[in-house]
Amino acid sequence: MENTIKSMLDTIRMEADYSAAYTGRKAFDKRVMQTMKDVDRKLFVPEIFQKQAYDNGPLPIGYGQTISQPYIVALMTDLLDTSQEDIVLEVGTGSGYQAAILSRLVKKVYSIEKISELAESSKANLKSQGYRNIEILCNNGYYGWQEKAPFDSIIVTAAAPHIPESLISQLKPGGRMVIPVGHPQKRQRLMVVTKDMQGNTNTESILSVVFVPLVMEDFEVAN
Repeated sequence: MENTIKSMLDTIRMEADYSAAYTGRKAFDKRVMQTMKDVDRKLFVPEIFQKQAYDNGPLPIGYGQTISQPYIVALMTDLLDTSQEDIVLEVGTGSGYQAAILSRLVKKVYSIEKISELAESSKANLKSQGYRNIEILCNNGYYGWQEKAPFDSIIVTAAAPHIPESLISQLKPGGRMVIPVGHPQKRQRLMVVTKDMQGNTNTESILSVVFVPLVMEDFEVAN
């Protein structure tokens, strides 16, 4: 039987409760859950996978990339603790689903996608759906988007082997970054980086995750 948006939301609530010991969040913010309901995931997955659009699992979107499972999208969004006036950077646009979620919660979303075909298709898809506060750049997300910095929050939707200093430097004092950290072919850790008003950072490990890696050139920067 094909899942529905309601069943997707029920699963997210169940997963949130189950993982509360790790995340510290027994339930996600009502604004986040309402946005998960309002943004139709089916519009961001390839037609061949639309029957699985509301399943709680990742789906291929081409070019070796995936759209994250709904629970993880909700969790990462919730961990950002955004406000309506925030300016957010997303590294890894993919299909545009996470950007669409964030756009309803913040003032502006700047999103970077390394794969030009995905950058163009997500830009066209978001525009056709009426999103006007999302700006997409085709570039190497490892370096962030210096011209638009600093950001209230940064979300990274692909795994990096380490937390890029370039992204930390573009985070406002008082800001938060959510990023999966670890090597490909292994489970990674979802991390929350907070920067205090003096510019000092603190890193908290939340739970184990599996993400596609940042594009190979991104790894080579650290070597």
